[in-house]
Amino acid sequence: MSPTLKKIIQNEARRLGFTLAGVTTPDPPPHLQVFEDWLTQGRNASMGYLSDDRSRARRADLRLILPECKSILVLAVPYSDPSLQPDTSSEGDEARGRVAAYAWGADYHRVLPERLQALVKFIEEQVGRTVANRWYTDTGPVLERELAQRAGLGWIGKNTCLISPKHGSYFLLAEIFLDLEIEPDSPFDTDQCGTCTRCIEACPIGCILPDRTIDAGRCISYLTIELKDDISPALRPLVGSWVFGCDVCQMVCPWNRFAAPEGDPAFALRGDGSRPDLTRELELSPKDFNHKFKNSPIQRAKRRGYLRNVAVALGNKGQPEFIPVLEVALKDSEPMVRSHAAWAIERIRYSK
Repeated sequence: MSPTLKKIIQNEARRLGFTLAGVTTPDPPPHLQVFEDWLTQGRNASMGYLSDDRSRARRADLRLILPECKSILVLAVPYSDPSLQPDTSSEGDEARGRVAAYAWGADYHRVLPERLQALVKFIEEQVGRTVANRWYTDTGPVLERELAQRAGLGWIGKNTCLISPKHGSYFLLAEIFLDLEIEPDSPFDTDQCGTCTRCIEACPIGCILPDRTIDAGRCISYLTIELKDDISPALRPLVGSWVFGCDVCQMVCPWNRFAAPEGDPAFALRGDGSRPDLTRELELSPKDFNHKFKNSPIQRAKRRGYLRNVAVALGNKGQPEFIPVLEVALKDSEPMVRSHAAWAIERIRYSK
């Protein structure tokens, strides 16, 4: 496989919106044991799907995913810099919550597959044959950030995010397994975090561990997205006004001064997507929720999880004027929404 074809493929990837594109091999992951130790320690919290036998076997041997695999094309598409939206408190608007920047626009699970399929078709046209392939975008049993590091896209920072020295860390990752020999890129072997610990110090709940892993059970993104049950009362005050995800550890990272202000147009801000009015959100009916968040990542939390988060955020705001809307939520059809609304009311009353 000539380097010229590789360059052609990378150029097409960039045309499709993938700012970064590198190639690695399907060899066993060098840092697999770190992930296995993380699972053994129970740091995956309730995400049991990460530890089932089938997933573990495929992570250890990537050829179980595609036996014919000879190369893996690793891709990264940018989303908007969350600092484009100022802290809600700076505008004196106490009713607004915060949403992680990657979720301001369309759901990447819906956007990227079409591009990945288009790139596979392009590759097949270039080589003149059908190419066995398998692609993922946060949807399969692969260590995406490790693959990205091996493909030369960047290094894995102390906050566990992939960091590009030229573009920062506001990226969504995807990879295509290919039955095609492509010259691999050199791994990004240098750690450019140095002695910086800003992300560790800034984390509101202290979930970043010394070995560059996350204690998921204490991560705001996990608590507001993946957790399907009650948020621990001890952690609720630390969630702040985040209602879906969290950007804190990336916003303080010095390398994100190189991030482009605006990411891919598909993930651009829509409406009040970054700073929703919490009082209105708590009144969303199931129909209203599905309509507002159609094709949005927020659908993953489901209505009951999202309104649970909204109630917690309102409680943390501590404003007595929010009590009436919380009292209405005490009659919600979802027990979890009711219980978190009750907690929020008590928190507001106690704080005064």
